[in-house]
Amino acid sequence: MTEKDLKIVFFGTPDFAVASLDALVKGGFNVAAAVTMPDKPAGRGKKIQMSDVKKYALEHDIPLLQPERLKAPEFVDALRAIDADLFIVIAFRMLPEVVWGMPRLGTFNLHASLLPKYRGAAPINHAVINGETETGITTFFLRHEIDTGDIITRRAIPIGEDDNAGTIHDRLMELGAEAVVDTVRAIIDGTLTTEPQPEGDFIPAPKIFKDTCRIDWTLPAERLHNFVRGLAPYPAAWTKMVEATGKPSDIKIFATSRHDIPDGLSLAPGEAAVMGKRLFAGTSTAPVEILRLQPAGKKAMPADAFILGYHPAKFQ
Repeated sequence: MTEKDLKIVFFGTPDFAVASLDALVKGGFNVAAAVTMPDKPAGRGKKIQMSDVKKYALEHDIPLLQPERLKAPEFVDALRAIDADLFIVIAFRMLPEVVWGMPRLGTFNLHASLLPKYRGAAPINHAVINGETETGITTFFLRHEIDTGDIITRRAIPIGEDDNAGTIHDRLMELGAEAVVDTVRAIIDGTLTTEPQPEGDFIPAPKIFKDTCRIDWTLPAERLHNFVRGLAPYPAAWTKMVEATGKPSDIKIFATSRHDIPDGLSLAPGEAAVMGKRLFAGTSTAPVEILRLQPAGKKAMPADAFILGYHPAKFQ
């Protein structure tokens, strides 16, 4: 069997999935179709936006399916008509068994964690928020329970103290693309092996909402720093800022530091202090320095630019 003999349907939506799709196309694999989310309005102007996978598919003349419902008979029939050997799923919706059970060689998923840790929709964010020093990717075959199928391969990377969700996302995206190609080659070569996921406790990684992105200034400095970087650059940690005049507003915070804090600086949780061109805020242990933030309605900026126009008294 060659790359062209194996017919693949690729399921995905964001840029994280595009890297793997691009690696398959450049590797000469037969991607017979791509399945992605329907177009939807986004942004202030509510303009109709295409997914990153759709944009790539259109640029490379890959047939495209955009089902509203994954169990819709017309979608299931369209998939059957393709008669694919293998489905690959990356950053997509949960598939029903009528879909993932269709191809003769099965359906495998690329997940951005070292399973069984961090099952769920936001594994990168939660790994960084929890202060993990290592994460990675896993390819595994789908079965009924989400993120529980037999593991094909796992590959790890370190998480540095000042990495954020964005830097880890980009590294895992490239690592994942390599793993996807290697997985498909192993299927073609007949060298693929799998192993059951270990039993026992796992760490959940549920979808993140705005309410869960609000900073709790009573956290210890290390946990608060991890929380901010685990949500940066998107969806971003946020807080209420009260200026010296008493004026309140919402602020997004993208980067903090626990290092080089001035000796003797003591601040109550959420209390703000400006020292020269630097901005600090109190936690339940030691102060943190705020490095980059975004006032409501403005662009993100470094703290030294922020304090030229704003005079924060506290964050809450």
